[in-house]
Amino acid sequence: MTGACFGSIFGFMTASSQSAASADSAELEIKNVLLVDDDEELAITLKQLLESHNFIVTTSSNGADALREVMAFDFDIIICDMLMPKMAGDMFYLAAKTTKPQMANRFLFVTGHADNPKVDSFLKSIDAQVVFKPVLTEELVRMISLVLQQAENAEKAAAQ
Repeated sequence: MTGACFGSIFGFMTASSQSAASADSAELEIKNVLLVDDDEELAITLKQLLESHNFIVTTSSNGADALREVMAFDFDIIICDMLMPKMAGDMFYLAAKTTKPQMANRFLFVTGHADNPKVDSFLKSIDAQVVFKPVLTEELVRMISLVLQQAENAEKAAAQ
């Protein structure tokens, strides 16, 4: 894995990380992503990164607004920060799960608070997929693929 972080989309990505990212994106179909993060600069960077990997990205700066998005549309994946104003990631997850249970297995949490006991407890309680900030580009794409595959498997199992 290379050291390409989110800032790498602004010209810091190495040639080897570009080819690795291109290989990963070739495996991914166009998917709809809901990106929920109150850090506007990070959200813009992540949106550009995801769009460069053929995702259609809708952004929301808090859980309350994101819940309205979830009620209006079934996203393929939800990338969600944990600590946000109005409605934190854990409360947004629980509200989304109550409103649309099929969305619960489509969450990928991103947080810079690995040492926060409340965050850690919540993520363990739901056996969540999580990426800790700062995130490597390849790690984010890999985790998105993992969540998409797990959601597809869960939906196939539920249909049987």
